[in-house]
Amino acid sequence: MLPRVRVWLNRTYAENVFFMDQLRRNPGHRAVEIHATHGDPDSPVLAAADTAELEPEGLFPAAYVEYALDQCARRGIDVFVPRLHQAEIVAHRADFAALGTALLAPTPEAVAVFADKATAYEAVRSIGVPVPPWWRVRTAGELLSAVEELETAGHLVCFKPASGAGGVGFRVITRAPFSLTHLSGFPGPRVPLDLVLRALEQAEEPVDWLVMPRLERPEVSVDCLTGPDNRIRLAVGRTKSGRRRGFTLHEQWLEPARRIAEGFGLHHLSNIQFRMYGDRPVLLDVNTRPAGGLHQLSLCGINAPWAAVLLALGEDPGEVTPPFLGQDYTVVSAPRALRPVSLPRQRTEALPHAKAGATSR
Repeated sequence: MLPRVRVWLNRTYAENVFFMDQLRRNPGHRAVEIHATHGDPDSPVLAAADTAELEPEGLFPAAYVEYALDQCARRGIDVFVPRLHQAEIVAHRADFAALGTALLAPTPEAVAVFADKATAYEAVRSIGVPVPPWWRVRTAGELLSAVEELETAGHLVCFKPASGAGGVGFRVITRAPFSLTHLSGFPGPRVPLDLVLRALEQAEEPVDWLVMPRLERPEVSVDCLTGPDNRIRLAVGRTKSGRRRGFTLHEQWLEPARRIAEGFGLHHLSNIQFRMYGDRPVLLDVNTRPAGGLHQLSLCGINAPWAAVLLALGEDPGEVTPPFLGQDYTVVSAPRALRPVSLPRQRTEALPHAKAGATSR
């Protein structure tokens, strides 16, 4: 009988309850034990895990690495899927390997390139992947100059933080004055230019934004699984246009995604997003982590989380191709159970401690 696999997800997105479900429903029927940590005691990820702990608050990155190494040693973790402090954790891959823990994460170099969107755009443009025109701005004057140049070319203008994930901070510039229109219905991304300029002029420190044209639909997120040999094992595009979602294997999306994943050492799971600029796809963003919607590939007959865990363990799944493409779909919310009390509780049965030869730090 194959040994049980112990997987840890640290402070991750709520959608990764589906990632955990897929690990348990792996096609080999391998026993999987999932450990989760989070800062929110009511995270559904904690409720879905076999064992869970609240993470300590206020740790600097170096201290968090020590905390993570201790978790892996005490819990006997086989595969660690880091989101929080990913850059610092992957820089200590050898320390985790010494404990018998494989990191399901890219190389330090890849994480560094894609932590900053301006650096990422420069890097991918150097290998021939198209990117949109963009300006890096830190002051009101720089913002106004970029907006005027883009508007003169006929573009709707948007901006977003140079670093960040999940669409946080994304806004669309409008010349319409602030009015009741902005206060009706649900809050939207459009903000009047004059209010943005005023906020920048009054800010105590500069911002770090990318300003660019608002790119057109469809948005295509290519989920990639890449081996330590820099060879793609999986690349499937998920399309999004309004409510409608679907899948694609069209090379106009997959070819540049493969080039990025293989060229920059985006080992294990990554998500590479594109939108249209005129009549051609251009890079929107690169996530050096599993996408929140990765589980949607199950509609194509693929269990991507399990394939990634096997690869991290050195059990190469080979090329993973969808046996079919699922029909178009939409995403709806559903209830998910939480723990009976806010503070995470452990399972009652005894847990094995560190693997043989591992030491606590």
